Amino acid sequence: MVRTGFFVSLLVLMGSWVRADVYTEVNVQITSGQYQTAQSLITRHLEKQPSDPQMRLMQSQIQAAQGQLSLAQETLEALTQEFPELPEPYNNLAALYARQNAFEKALNSLALAIRARPDYALALENMGDVHVALARESYLKSKALPSQSPLVSLRLDTKIKLLGPVLQPLKP
Repeated sequence: MVRTGFFVSLLVLMGSWVRADVYTEVNVQITSGQYQTAQSLITRHLEKQPSDPQMRLMQSQIQAAQGQLSLAQETLEALTQEFPELPEPYNNLAALYARQNAFEKALNSLALAIRARPDYALALENMGDVHVALARESYLKSKALPSQSPLVSLRLDTKIKLLGPVLQPLKP
């Protein structure tokens, strides 16, 4: 009986190692821009485990990197519906929204990511970036209005310079 438990444990550990190896390989391929190779690995993996959220998340990264933003958005929205407890799809969805200057949608998505995992530093950082982008947008609108005093205009120029030229892409 002990031997059977040992072999079952060994098989489980080996299965985890093999699975982790596939994720690592896909990440390496994505990072190096080898999207077709990464997609092949993902497709093979999803044929066996079609609902694997981590692999589908990586698939959305490839879709976004290749400019298939609506497809990436669909993939991420499906993940948020099927796995609402996972913060990463919400964060990545927010990054897509921010790329489209849909900052309110990005904030809502980031709020859901943070609700799912309050200590998710990347989502908190991204939320700060979206707030900065919104502040910059407001300052620019205010500056464009007529009849400003020179003092108000100077303050707005200073704030706009502090916020930087444009929003840096959010980190998926």
